Amino acid sequence: MDNRLMEATVQRTPVQYTGKWHPKKFALVLAMAGIIMMFSALTSAYIVRKAAGNWLEFKLPALFLYNTLVLIVSSITAHLAYRYYAREDVSKYRLFTTVTFCLGVLFLVLQVIAWDQLKNIGVPLDGNPSGSFIYVISGTHAAHVLGGLGALFLGLRTAFSPYKLSAGRKLSIQLVNIYWHFVDVLWIYLIIFFILQ
Repeated sequence: MDNRLMEATVQRTPVQYTGKWHPKKFALVLAMAGIIMMFSALTSAYIVRKAAGNWLEFKLPALFLYNTLVLIVSSITAHLAYRYYAREDVSKYRLFTTVTFCLGVLFLVLQVIAWDQLKNIGVPLDGNPSGSFIYVISGTHAAHVLGGLGALFLGLRTAFSPYKLSAGRKLSIQLVNIYWHFVDVLWIYLIIFFILQ
């Protein structure tokens, strides 16, 4: 009887990771490394194709730049949500989690409008390769933002469930924040790349 009780206790005890990297964080870092390699390949292909000629020069719609500010602000609000969670300030934690999610949605909406503006200035998706690359690269980034929004939506549901300060919930918020900051920095890199090219 005592052995069964001991086995049940051992099974319910969560595994404590004493190392520097939690396995979930390590998996996220590996995933982000793969994404970096993919975007490195896309931007390298952009440079190679541009050098081949038949390249249409055009100015990116200003909305691409404004959208960068939206993502930067969303990174700040994501960080604030995490800080207020750790401080057990539930109302501010919920507020900034909601604002982060809404800013993520706004980014995607503005991105669709920016693509429409590109089309209106004579740069359609199936036109000159220079425009096609912009759509493909920014569209691939938008798909990763959409994935981040899915994680943020789950975080939003958690935020409005009964509050609980726990290592598991803290880790989940950290993982979402790391990924969200990552897609923000990735977008800043892409915008600088487009401007300089």
